[in-house]
Amino acid sequence: MKFRGGLRTRAHALRPHGRILLQSGLSALALIAPLSAVLFWLTIPTNSWQPVALGELVVVTFSLVAAVAFYRTVIWVDAEGISERGFLGRNSDFSKDEIGSIVLLDLYQSGALDTHPQLFVTGTDGRLLIRMRGQFYSRGAMETVVDLLDAPVVRVPEPMTLQDLNRVRPELLYWFERRITNHAG
Repeated sequence: MKFRGGLRTRAHALRPHGRILLQSGLSALALIAPLSAVLFWLTIPTNSWQPVALGELVVVTFSLVAAVAFYRTVIWVDAEGISERGFLGRNSDFSKDEIGSIVLLDLYQSGALDTHPQLFVTGTDGRLLIRMRGQFYSRGAMETVVDLLDAPVVRVPEPMTLQDLNRVRPELLYWFERRITNHAG
């Protein structure tokens, strides 16, 4: 099965949780609505409301673009490999021959005792190919990837902190999550 214009034929499509978009939209509305109301209330009497309306148009346009990007985000997986169309529209396609292993672990949230599952699909050279974060994808979606890809699976039994993961497998993290660690003394 080949990656054809963003779709892997007969593949399972795994999408992020829909509640993320709803929660983000409500949070943005809770911030923007009162601010906009005050700005309009202050500027309408002086007939200087046009810049406020333009700002509102920019915010609404940005929000619509973000919603479309969210709905287009998808991971396709089947026995032939895995493909991803990311939030920013970047397409990645990896055949089963390029996949070295799958790492499954639970990662502590910052400053909390709660954990989220994380799935990392790594290449035969050890580099990160695809990452599924528990904040966006369900554990069931991650298990679908494990079941469909014929690759060795490493299940880390104990939850890890971001610092622990950075120390033992920094190549699994995005560049902005990596920290310079002091290995001396």
